[in-house]
Amino acid sequence: MTPEQTATGFLLLVVVLLLFWAARAYVRSPFPPVQATLYFLNLLLTRLQWSAAAVKSLPVEKDRGAVIISNHSSSIDPFFVQMTTRRLIHWMVAREYCEHIAFGWFLRAVEAIPVNRGGVDTASTKSAIRYAERGGLVGMFPEGRINLTDDLLTAVRPGAILVALRAGVPLVPCYLQGVPYRGTTVSPFFMRAKVRVFFGEPIDLSEFQGQANDRELVGQLMLRCARAIAQLAGEPEFQPILAGRKWKPEDPAAVPNA
Repeated sequence: MTPEQTATGFLLLVVVLLLFWAARAYVRSPFPPVQATLYFLNLLLTRLQWSAAAVKSLPVEKDRGAVIISNHSSSIDPFFVQMTTRRLIHWMVAREYCEHIAFGWFLRAVEAIPVNRGGVDTASTKSAIRYAERGGLVGMFPEGRINLTDDLLTAVRPGAILVALRAGVPLVPCYLQGVPYRGTTVSPFFMRAKVRVFFGEPIDLSEFQGQANDRELVGQLMLRCARAIAQLAGEPEFQPILAGRKWKPEDPAAVPNA
């Protein structure tokens, strides 16, 4: 057998093994067909294109609801959190993306929760609460938009605390390291990276049950959870701030400490 034939045979063996693994995993998947296909494509993409790995698995018991919060530095951040679990994470995503002609179908397929950027979106908040109450996972970015600054976190909003309190579930801090981004939604797909996913221990908010209307308390809890993200990032001295009602991401000077 020539070296060329040996190399060809080895490549064919690798392809057959990959197909066998994919077929086996597909059959055993907890997701319906479309979601299962997207899930396995996500696994391949995150691991091959971006060398992604989780430092530890998502620390939430099976069938237990939770709200996951993370820093937000790229359009593909949810991909890396989703790869860590065989449970579907329902991400709260800006409505214009959910209705976008190019990738709205994808967000609908993965059961993202459309949310309005401005003001209070009661319908989306109620949807998130229902998912969490029923044992589902809800993903949220407290910063609201992609962080284009050099700071670890921009000002954070307390919506995740409200959802966790009203659903009676813990909140899980997450830090994403090394996620690629170059200014556009599709730019990460043309970039290589080495991504790491860090999870903190679930934060139990049960002692504050029924106090979701206490604005000061909710704000302090959000800061506590943001500091947990900073700890995961190795920046324990970082002091997060809350976004005020009139705050806009493009106007950092407008951020008050309330």
